[in-house]
Amino acid sequence: MSWKNLIGGLLLAAVVLSGAYDRLLETVRNTPSGTSLPETAGGRMGAAPPVRDGALSDPGLPVTVVERSSLIIRHLGYTVSYNADTRIANWVAWTLTPDRFEEVVSRYDKFLPDPEVGEDAVTTEDYTRSGYDRGHLCPAADNKWDKQAMRESFYMTNVCPQNHNLNRGDWKELEEACREWTLEHGKLYVVAGPVLYRGEHRRIGMRRVVVPEAFYKVVFCPEPLKAIGFIYKNTSGNHPLDAYINTVDEVERITGLDFFPDLPDSLEIQVESVCNIKEWRMPER
Repeated sequence: MSWKNLIGGLLLAAVVLSGAYDRLLETVRNTPSGTSLPETAGGRMGAAPPVRDGALSDPGLPVTVVERSSLIIRHLGYTVSYNADTRIANWVAWTLTPDRFEEVVSRYDKFLPDPEVGEDAVTTEDYTRSGYDRGHLCPAADNKWDKQAMRESFYMTNVCPQNHNLNRGDWKELEEACREWTLEHGKLYVVAGPVLYRGEHRRIGMRRVVVPEAFYKVVFCPEPLKAIGFIYKNTSGNHPLDAYINTVDEVERITGLDFFPDLPDSLEIQVESVCNIKEWRMPER
């Protein structure tokens, strides 16, 4: 997003929630894993295997102008901003390269509380008989390359209550498309998370886990330079991938996040304000 759009967002946030953006930007950039802070994490999109080709290809971790609960946790295959109030992630960010798809280990399939959260961490029992799937944000299939990465992909900080049909259908189709785009282009940066509308939310389990009204995913490709966003309602559906497409700017407006803060403004405008569907190969159904 451009600096003009950013300032506009700040003014709106100040009116609604008296956000303190300046204070957020001054927060420590290289925050250790497990440190609780207002949601800001400039730096690298923590995902292994590490890829560092310079500032242009590394857009940074998401930043928000609205203060909210955030525990930044860096795992081997992804970085998560965990919200202790909602009991789900604000966002999960990871880097995709083709070597992540090499099947070194099989699917783990055992959901675990995240040890970085502490004694009151969400457990798999909070989802039992809720009617919702434990929906991955960073997919298990993106973490086949390492035993630890696969195991950590089943931490409860990396899942949200998700409609069963969405989880096994259209959302999975998007995950598969991201892997296809990675094989085509060599590297992608991905951020996914919940969308929470204003008002009261449904909650499940003993720890009162919030059920999102929708989900988002944004994808940044450094070469060729382009980006794309998606919004999915947390309901049953069966639609082609292009039915969910949005510009990254629109996803930022809905979520209150700046997804690629380390990109120069001119590049942010170029990739976030438009979305040319012809630049992305849509999977056949």
